[in-house]
Amino acid sequence: MKGRNAVVTGSTSGIGLAIARALAVEGCNVMLNGFGDPDEIEAIRAETAAMAGTKVAYMNADMSRPEEVRALMGRAVGEFGPVDILVNNAGVQHVAPLADFPEEKWDLLLAVNLSAAFHASKAVIASMSERRFGRIVNIASALGLVGAPHKPAYVATKHGLVGLTKSIAIEVAEMGVTCNAVCPGMVMTPIIEMQVADQAKVTGLPPEEVVRQVFLENQPIRRPVTAEEIAGAVVFLCSPAGAGVTGTALSVDGGYVAR
Repeated sequence: MKGRNAVVTGSTSGIGLAIARALAVEGCNVMLNGFGDPDEIEAIRAETAAMAGTKVAYMNADMSRPEEVRALMGRAVGEFGPVDILVNNAGVQHVAPLADFPEEKWDLLLAVNLSAAFHASKAVIASMSERRFGRIVNIASALGLVGAPHKPAYVATKHGLVGLTKSIAIEVAEMGVTCNAVCPGMVMTPIIEMQVADQAKVTGLPPEEVVRQVFLENQPIRRPVTAEEIAGAVVFLCSPAGAGVTGTALSVDGGYVAR
């Protein structure tokens, strides 16, 4: 994988950052993307580049805006050359019963969780096919395979992302390009940590009990999946060993969907 050029959306923290770092360690040049404190992001960028000895760039493109998604992909080509690996990881969440679900949140989740992956994939697929090499990995969710209450937009967009994965994979199967989805279970990302804190206030339970009783109720290993475990799955799919895997939804969920 040395010298490959990768874009990882939503990669300034959590799962995305773990994926970006893992790809950089494997020898990839990596374009980071996401929001946050500019000084902290620059420190992350510089640290990743120094650790891996590869080129690491950053652009704060808003994944809810198609023109900014396209600009991100163009910026990556300008920095490194043609994109070999695209990891569509950017995602947002909102939890509410359907009757109370804000319509603007539905539109936001659709734009970031699903449409951004379409626009980013569209921007690189012709080049990948022409060069007869490409790896597209969509970070879906266990909730892309099963349902859950109070998360209508998240569940719908992650199911859609799995469907998009299958469609792309079949379309470019003979062109040396693969497209797969990784479906994490519960991972302790910054978003989940905030949800745990909110649940602790509501229930009066200590945060560790909220995690165990609420968030891990349906995860048989009874611990969070780590961001590094998700990153390992992505590295496999992008490596020569994963060349024959395409159109699949790979569950890295501690047994969540095995029930």
